[in-house]
Amino acid sequence: MVNWQEIYEKWKSYKQLDSSLKIQLEKMEEKPAELEDAFYKELTFGTGGMRGVLGPGLNRMNIYTVRKAVYGLANYLKVNCVNVRDRGVVVSYDSRYMSKEFAVETAKVLGTFGIKTYVFDALRPTPVLSFAVRYLGTVAGVMITASHNPPEYNGFKVYNEDGGQITPKEAKAIITAIQEMDDELRVPYMEQDELEQKELLNWIGSAIDNAYLDRLKDITKLESEELQQEKDMQIVFTPLHGTAHHLVMEGLNQLHFTKVDVVEEQAKPDPEFSTVESPNPEEHQAFTMAIEKGKQNNAEILIGTDPDADRLGVAVPEENGEYRVLTGNQLGALLLDYILSTSDKALLTNGRMLKTIVTSELGRAVADNYGIKTINTLTGFKYIGEKIHQFDETGETFIFGYEESYGYLISSFSRDKDAIQAAVMAVEMAYYWKKQGKTLLDALHDLYEKYGFYLEGLRSFTLKGKEGTEKIKEIMDGVRRNPLSAIAGIQVEKVEDYAASERIFIQQNTVEKMELPQENVVKYILEDDSWVCLRPSGTEPKIKCYYGVCGDTSVDSKERLKKLETAMGHVLKQYM
Repeated sequence: MVNWQEIYEKWKSYKQLDSSLKIQLEKMEEKPAELEDAFYKELTFGTGGMRGVLGPGLNRMNIYTVRKAVYGLANYLKVNCVNVRDRGVVVSYDSRYMSKEFAVETAKVLGTFGIKTYVFDALRPTPVLSFAVRYLGTVAGVMITASHNPPEYNGFKVYNEDGGQITPKEAKAIITAIQEMDDELRVPYMEQDELEQKELLNWIGSAIDNAYLDRLKDITKLESEELQQEKDMQIVFTPLHGTAHHLVMEGLNQLHFTKVDVVEEQAKPDPEFSTVESPNPEEHQAFTMAIEKGKQNNAEILIGTDPDADRLGVAVPEENGEYRVLTGNQLGALLLDYILSTSDKALLTNGRMLKTIVTSELGRAVADNYGIKTINTLTGFKYIGEKIHQFDETGETFIFGYEESYGYLISSFSRDKDAIQAAVMAVEMAYYWKKQGKTLLDALHDLYEKYGFYLEGLRSFTLKGKEGTEKIKEIMDGVRRNPLSAIAGIQVEKVEDYAASERIFIQQNTVEKMELPQENVVKYILEDDSWVCLRPSGTEPKIKCYYGVCGDTSVDSKERLKKLETAMGHVLKQYM
């Protein structure tokens, strides 16, 4: 590859360079490390698309890197899909800086191929984009979002014609097509006015929302008579400055949950996410304002969605009046138990529950109790969506899918994690348990008493820039070169290396092949059924260490988890 200085000079001397990017580039001239990071490599296009910091350079999100990605996508679609021009591509976007601009740029490049584009007339959630692909019958979908990343980020996610995130095989082919365009500054595009005149750019609005809401109403487990009654349930909702406000409110209203207090300061889209440190419902600080409003109004449940509304967080009151934010594993197990306990048993025939390899085993225990088979996938909802698509052909029945990072899918009319579905179902579930004289915490304790005190942990190490990328690689290589035989004094029973697709049984000294796709992940399963998993994040400059235990009591589980975290901290420290 040409050295980064030459690429930088090419951008600097390009007379038609976007004016705002030109100004930013001039400000970077005296910052060589920043310039190198912006130009030393191309922004990685992974299995879901690409995500990065906004700004000039190959390693940044800007109109030129977006155009190049769209150009490759268009060439891929021409070869691999039928009736591409007429079926077209649907594009949505969230509240981030440059989101709508990138959506229009997508249409501008697709237009040069004669491919029709449907673009939402205002921001919409990721699950609605997934639904729109299926509803409109387009060949693909594009979502402009960086999910819950900091304000300086944006991203470009690609969806296949099934409405799921593109699979690794599809991503590989798209990447090959992208690389065939060697000059990102000279990607051909059409102007917006011409696109609209030729009906290659079509703005879409509420019709998709209404169709989505019709399907959303069908997921309820309430009896028809009860469905029409006003529900005595005090709710607080925050969309965290993102896209979920309208559809969550409409979804709750359809079930006659009308006592909803919205955190107004966080209801308006804001690319700075100015009221939170991070717009991520996984982070408890994101619930600070919702908790304040909950205490004022004696709310029985707090719900919060991330900016593109594919993740949901839930908080519930404890006896002392404080609110506890449920983990993704806890809420997932509760939702699964509620769905299975209220479903017609005939509908569960051949049922399948999907979860990722770093998601709690409590879900498996619940599913086993109802005779539902659990299938593990790699981390990332794209793999859950891919499995659902396979069920369309095998006749297996999708019951529920979730991952520990607050992503849930209840009905497969969308094929990505759906915080709107999950929000409505979580409120309904809380109402169900209220009628039984219980809170969600009571219901969770019942699950622990019945199945065991499952507890999970996660520690992330942020390693930014070129040096960070190299350090993450060094850590994963080191763990493979020096495999652990015991962690916290507990013998390792087996090691699952997903890059090698091998499961190694330590005591027997035997190896078996694994069927899951290859990915840079190593998981240790210990003799007491606890586990540790290491994986680099696919969307952030982080390496993540996951832990899971199951003890006889809550205290027992906490002690086990602490020992695992301490032991792995010592292991990783030697590589830092």
